[in-house]
Amino acid sequence: MPRRDKKLKLHGFNNLTKTLSFNIYDINYADSSKQQNDYIEYIDEEYNAARLTGILSEVAHIIGANILNIAHQDYDPQGASVTMLISEEPVVSEHISNDESPGPLPDAVVAHLDKSHITVHTYPESHPDGGISTFRADIDVSTCGRVSPLRALNYLIHSFDSDIVIMDYRVRGFTRDIRGRKHYIDHKINSIQNFLAKDTKNIYQMIDVNVYQENIFHTKMMLKEFELDNYLFDRDAADLSPNTRKKIKKRLKKEMLEIFYGRNVAK
Repeated sequence: MPRRDKKLKLHGFNNLTKTLSFNIYDINYADSSKQQNDYIEYIDEEYNAARLTGILSEVAHIIGANILNIAHQDYDPQGASVTMLISEEPVVSEHISNDESPGPLPDAVVAHLDKSHITVHTYPESHPDGGISTFRADIDVSTCGRVSPLRALNYLIHSFDSDIVIMDYRVRGFTRDIRGRKHYIDHKINSIQNFLAKDTKNIYQMIDVNVYQENIFHTKMMLKEFELDNYLFDRDAADLSPNTRKKIKKRLKKEMLEIFYGRNVAK
């Protein structure tokens, strides 16, 4: 039989703060001003404040949280923000797993948290000359208590058209057991990748930069397959000359590599 860890007896509430922060990027090519404007309008409507509120509400449901307050805003000329304050729901089961395994997509998970928050901000933009348009969503899920926000990771990745995902997970603070000893983390984690579903791992290439001593975990993901039609807005690759397709692919891949590695790539 597998060994069961002893239940840790705490002095008061588990006040470790666990924060999942990540940037999701969708890359697109639109060479004319009209196509760029149409793309920005499309993505701005697709991920408006109402849609984002629905996504974050489902995240709260997955991690078992009550929604206390929602502030949301669509911006002019583009972009949106949602901030959601959340608190714990009653614990139905004492068995709450933070094991390194994929979270639901998006089945409910009963959890225990307190006075936490979820936020999202969007940034649609277009390159003035190169025809590249980029949509970025910044998301933070911060919880206090017994469950990790990594439980909502798979749902969030699949809620956006994610060409590149850059994730950070950190456990802050400490909690005390009944003998007064401090505990700086309450679950095992080697990599954010261990919380990803198998189908996600199959379609992305990934690298880790982790600082285990500080309970800081960082993972970058970029799609493996490159199909040009998936990056063209309101046009088909078959309508372009081979030379044009080659130039567009080069621009798109350069943009993706620069975002993935966090540095400019020489032309």
